Amino acid sequence: MYNYKGLEIKRFCHDSFLVSDGKINIYFDPFKLHGDEPKADYIFVSHEHFDHFSPDDIHKIIKDSTVLFMNEMTSEEIDGLYDNKIVIVNPGDSIDYKDLHIKGVPAYNINKFREPGKVYHPKEDKKLGFIVTLKGVKIYHTGDTDHIPEMDSLASEKIDLLFIPVSGTYVMTPSEAIDAALQIKADISIPMHYGTIVGEKKQAEEFMSGIKKKGMKSEII
Repeated sequence: MYNYKGLEIKRFCHDSFLVSDGKINIYFDPFKLHGDEPKADYIFVSHEHFDHFSPDDIHKIIKDSTVLFMNEMTSEEIDGLYDNKIVIVNPGDSIDYKDLHIKGVPAYNINKFREPGKVYHPKEDKKLGFIVTLKGVKIYHTGDTDHIPEMDSLASEKIDLLFIPVSGTYVMTPSEAIDAALQIKADISIPMHYGTIVGEKKQAEEFMSGIKKKGMKSEII
């Protein structure tokens, strides 16, 4: 658990986080939850892959009033699983929703290929990162992505918390993530996408060490 300006941030594994101000509970890509977590007010799903969109884990935290944010491709996978409100977000969207301000950011691969000429996360799929503002704190969960050109203009967003992948499998390597974080210039950079399925803690440590050498702040949680 990590506390930032009154928000508690918990990373479960992989890209899965809970951000809470004690009243509002926001989950990003809930995966491999224990079952005793607080119910969600909002759930953000970056894309449809099983380690990001996990119906079993969503069922553990969903309540009647829970709102889910996702792209259209992921919503097509719902197929009657939930009666809850679903808000479709596309890259580039800017949405005010009750307590939150939400921006959709593209998430895609440039140089991680499943086979020649085919990346794991194509841009045309409209997979997502999210910039979510709660109580004046801006959180950027990048989703599964490489260091893409769209990140290089995000310093003006003044991101507080950056959740960024570092495993190098399907996503940025530690050095690529350092380069991206230097462009984004978040207050705190928190590595993800390691320790479950792919990646190891040493990659998170390499990222954190590199960031601190550049005079920026990072935490492993």
